[in-house]
Amino acid sequence: MSLILVANRAPVRQTASGWAPGLGGLASALLPVLEARGGAWVAMQEPDEDTPLAQPYPADEPAFAIRRVPLEVPEFEAFYQGMANRVLWPLAHYLVEHVEPDRTFRDAYRSVNRRFAHAALDLARQSGGRPTVWVQDYHMMLVPEMIRAGMPEARIGFFWHVPWPASEVFRILPSARDLLAGLLGADVLGFHTEGYAENFRESARDLLGAEIDGETVVWDGRRVRAEAHPIGIDVDHFQALARAPEAEADAASLRRDLGDVQIVLGVDRLDYTKGLLLRMEAYERFLERFPERHGTVSLLQIATPSRTGVPAYDRLRRDMDEASGRINGRFAKGAWAPVRYRYQSFDQPELAAFYRAADVAFVTPLRDGMNLVAHEFAAVSAASARAGGRPGALVLSELTGAADYLDGALMVNPYDADGLAGSLATALDMPEAERRERLDRLATAVRGLDVHGWAERFLASLDDDAA
Repeated sequence: MSLILVANRAPVRQTASGWAPGLGGLASALLPVLEARGGAWVAMQEPDEDTPLAQPYPADEPAFAIRRVPLEVPEFEAFYQGMANRVLWPLAHYLVEHVEPDRTFRDAYRSVNRRFAHAALDLARQSGGRPTVWVQDYHMMLVPEMIRAGMPEARIGFFWHVPWPASEVFRILPSARDLLAGLLGADVLGFHTEGYAENFRESARDLLGAEIDGETVVWDGRRVRAEAHPIGIDVDHFQALARAPEAEADAASLRRDLGDVQIVLGVDRLDYTKGLLLRMEAYERFLERFPERHGTVSLLQIATPSRTGVPAYDRLRRDMDEASGRINGRFAKGAWAPVRYRYQSFDQPELAAFYRAADVAFVTPLRDGMNLVAHEFAAVSAASARAGGRPGALVLSELTGAADYLDGALMVNPYDADGLAGSLATALDMPEAERRERLDRLATAVRGLDVHGWAERFLASLDDDAA
């Protein structure tokens, strides 16, 4: 049966040679599913974006269609930059001080969600039969209820890709009950961890008066399952990147450029949820506590530009520039720079070279739904180690979804600067035998969470619900 996916972003990107699959994990997971089942992907068209509203894909032998919903500047600003990025995003990550409730945001959010739901309903009616609709993430919380109202027989799934906060945090939103009701239009709701699913069920109980029966929310005459379905990466793809001769050569070149030091690697979007400033503080504490390591270790921090123009993100960029400059000003000596800070985007082959070169991955978000950088590093470093390269160690925030699954990482509290500094020293000093043993455990865990299995498991659960 055909599948209709509803997501904020389209699964393809325009390149010099034509249209290609997107680089994100969602596209990697779901494009093969759509190609096998047929169907459509409903996505946003940003203002001034020069893309077709209706696009068969692939062009030469179409397997499915992409339907874009065009947004004008005011509704894009209020729906995406406003409600999604300045209300729902910080709230989900417990960073309440960044939440900016605004009635115009809520009105635009409902209006845009209705347009997405109508696009999905149009496609569902064209396909005939009983449609399966899978809605993705916090941008689309009202879509399940709207599709249910327009097509009660539809089979509807929803996946929440960020943390679901505790009930007392979620209820801060003036529209909390409306958003919960929107999600409960689905048949199956997926979350990365059982903790997030439990938080959702408690929110439905506390705010709507729903009954909870195991994993099921009973409300308004319907039974909705809220389940853990952890997502991963395309493991084979990243291991192939790790084994590429270019990755080996680029990793060796990077090591030479940095002066044959131990490399501590951070790879993040420039986002206040990633704990970047606290990470810089912890690294500064590390240099204060271990002066004998000066000249032997460098932090390579990659910060991918994100949400430019949003005041909180612009402030963070300035603060990161100041922090890296301050640390280098205090500790740099001769050719050695303790921090190499790169505010730019890198593609996956380039990231694979960074992962190969790193001795330690320093992954310390304040909150994260999963954190796929940890998965990528483990897959690449394990493949490199099996090919004779040096094995890397992973220092991982215990406040990420990945911490529930990645046995083998050194777990840390991202708010504890002294603890981070000590764990970093432990990781750098870790004997090779222990590195390899931990990395084997990480690689096994990452393989078990492969993104293609994630999609198959969720859709199988949705199919079981309809049986």
